[in-house]
Amino acid sequence: MSTTEPVPEPAKRTGGDLVVESLTALGADTVFGLPGQHALGVFDALRRSALRYVGLRVENNAGFAADAYARATHGVAPLLVSTGPGALMTLAALQEAAAGSAAVLALGSQVPLAGMGGGRHGYLHELTDQSASFRGVVKSVHTARTASQIPSAVAAAWESALSTPHGPVWLEIPQDVLLAEVDVPPVTELHAEPRELLPRPELIAAAATRLTEARRPVILAGGGVVRAGAEAELLALAEQLRAPVATTFGGKGAFPWEHPLSLQSWLEDRHTTAFLEDADTLLVVGSGLGELSSNYHTFRPRGRVVQIEADLGKLESNHAALGIHADARAALAALVKEVGAREPAGAGSAGAPAPEAAVSALLARVADRIAGQRLDLEQQLLASVREALPDGAVSCWDMTILAYWAWSAFDPRGTNALHSAQGAGGLGYGFPAALGVAAADPARPVLAVSGDGGAMYSLAELATARQYDAPVTWLIVDDGGYGILREYMTDAFGAPTATELTRPDFVALAESFGVPAVRTSPERLRTDLAAALAAPGPSVVVLPARLRMFAPTHRDA
Repeated sequence: MSTTEPVPEPAKRTGGDLVVESLTALGADTVFGLPGQHALGVFDALRRSALRYVGLRVENNAGFAADAYARATHGVAPLLVSTGPGALMTLAALQEAAAGSAAVLALGSQVPLAGMGGGRHGYLHELTDQSASFRGVVKSVHTARTASQIPSAVAAAWESALSTPHGPVWLEIPQDVLLAEVDVPPVTELHAEPRELLPRPELIAAAATRLTEARRPVILAGGGVVRAGAEAELLALAEQLRAPVATTFGGKGAFPWEHPLSLQSWLEDRHTTAFLEDADTLLVVGSGLGELSSNYHTFRPRGRVVQIEADLGKLESNHAALGIHADARAALAALVKEVGAREPAGAGSAGAPAPEAAVSALLARVADRIAGQRLDLEQQLLASVREALPDGAVSCWDMTILAYWAWSAFDPRGTNALHSAQGAGGLGYGFPAALGVAAADPARPVLAVSGDGGAMYSLAELATARQYDAPVTWLIVDDGGYGILREYMTDAFGAPTATELTRPDFVALAESFGVPAVRTSPERLRTDLAAALAAPGPSVVVLPARLRMFAPTHRDA
């Protein structure tokens, strides 16, 4: 009798295995998503992989979590969803990822191959052209129709997502291709070379000339600085030129808040707008000078503008400029080198006012304007949040009044430490985004801030927070409705419509998920929030409060 042990049959591998092998080969270690019938081939393959899966309860929220993970890591965040309704549910999140330059690789299934191409075969979740729904939202659309196409399609999508400017991409694969057994070796090595976007030397030389000859150079830093990780280069250039720096709402944290040259981010303020307009050379980095960054298009520069922008469509889209189509970090590094070889004329020239004094004077005028509006509660609450949040901790803000205050008045105390949905402006971003940041770094606490209206978009993710024991504290400011829309409608029409909401007992609801919760007050907010942030795992802090916005200035322009 033979004693030879039987040779085990090799494990069967499918198209789904090729997907997870390809993602792993490209460097992924975490994926987000939600399973569905047509995508089960990928989800079964996850079981055989080393990838960490973070599953959310709604596809849109999974997209927000992936968005924030990509922002926090400066990398690619894979997002796995199913066909039809599951795929379409990601569109709002992918729009935010596009506006915020977050490299989300959304990978969705498709109906079986025979049903693609517009044929109406009546498959579950069938769309005439699913990929068409994504073309106006994402950077690029990819399809793999055979197993052998999968690794290259994944690599192409990854490369597109991570090429400057970062952004979301869509890749779809038919159900039968994901399920079919494959007879190809496992993917062990795969290359994606994101496109570098380097500045042209003659443009850098021209920009350096304008900046060094300027008597009043000023810098406006946008989200492109943060996405590129160019904070050190920005600081070096500003100090070389002694140029004041304002940051856009998407550029929060790009420049140290308390630096003597920091104009902070009071962009919805006529005093700041006038300061930027008065620059004889304004360097705009990583911003298209859109609606919010230009104080609702009231900004009218009187000097010359130099614009560094990685998104070609935004270059000179609102104002004439010396346009430099380049990655913010590469362009700023080149400017630091070029300016360092010259003698800036501005702040050091005879008779030129000290820029630090001009910055202090501007911030004093802004503070005086706000102080005259009796908004002590709003400023107190924002200060309490700042005091409770440890330095270096990340905060994620939904579209709510306290967040609008934070855009202008909150010091993130760190680089890449504040994320919000101001790019596309959709509700429901804050809490799932915080879950994505927590997945990127489970060792530090994360704060999410929502209003009660926005919170209703994300309540299901309390289960996600509990399941993964995520260190996320969720501050819900409960004012009984869509507070900012209530203000807008009352101001415009004399009365609001459709803004008042029935909502749950958020404390009891959170506790039903096993998530500790407390109802606080303005007086106790700092203490209660600090305690929640210091405790392990998820928590909820509910603040009943009706807040107001500071008066706008763009209507007076």
